Amino acid sequence: MEVSEGKKGLVEFKDDKVFTWPTLVAKEFLAAILVTVGLLFYSYVVDAPLRELSNPGQAENPAKAPWYFLGLQEALVYFDPWFAGVVLPTLIIVGLILIPYLDNNPKGNGYYTFKERKFAVTVFALGYIYWYVLIYIGTALRGPFWAFFWPWEKWTHDFPTPPPLHNMPLPLGIVLMMGFYFGGLVLPAMMNRDFFNKMGIVRYVLIMGLLLTMIGTVIKMVLRLSFSIKYIIATPWINI
Repeated sequence: MEVSEGKKGLVEFKDDKVFTWPTLVAKEFLAAILVTVGLLFYSYVVDAPLRELSNPGQAENPAKAPWYFLGLQEALVYFDPWFAGVVLPTLIIVGLILIPYLDNNPKGNGYYTFKERKFAVTVFALGYIYWYVLIYIGTALRGPFWAFFWPWEKWTHDFPTPPPLHNMPLPLGIVLMMGFYFGGLVLPAMMNRDFFNKMGIVRYVLIMGLLLTMIGTVIKMVLRLSFSIKYIIATPWINI
């Protein structure tokens, strides 16, 4: 009767959700303004004197890039410049651009939850942490001649000579590289068919290719630091 007469029922539903715009965006904008003002006043307190003019006859040792580029500078220790300076940044930028097109999960749009996006949140967080680990190593743990020093060690020019580097045999390196990418693409698809079917072959290959490349850079760093392996594949044309 109440419905037919257009009357409202006595049951009230509580809406516990808010829109991202303008509720969240307004708060983020206000927080950004407050942080900017705080940094402005902080810059008046902290002393930041200009250094002396550069001397071409006496290069700085260690010569370090600004902190936001130290991740790339640290990556140059483990990879050739063509990869660390061109390919790796390109993959990072392209990967970030592709995220909205690769993510076909309908859940979590407009709200943020780890429960419904475990894979995406975990991978992004690990990549974020990995990049800042590179920045920290380049900032705090690299001393003269870009040698590695633990935080409790004093930077000095008199340090033990690191062991010589060596390359993997070319056939072994090719087999390991192909096995790494082939296994990384096939095994997850076999173990989790639902994920593969939901993504589709194109999305799946792009996602796993970017993920395996990120994991591969970590493995390459471990091989360099632990086993003094310079290149997995070394040829006159390309080195990886």
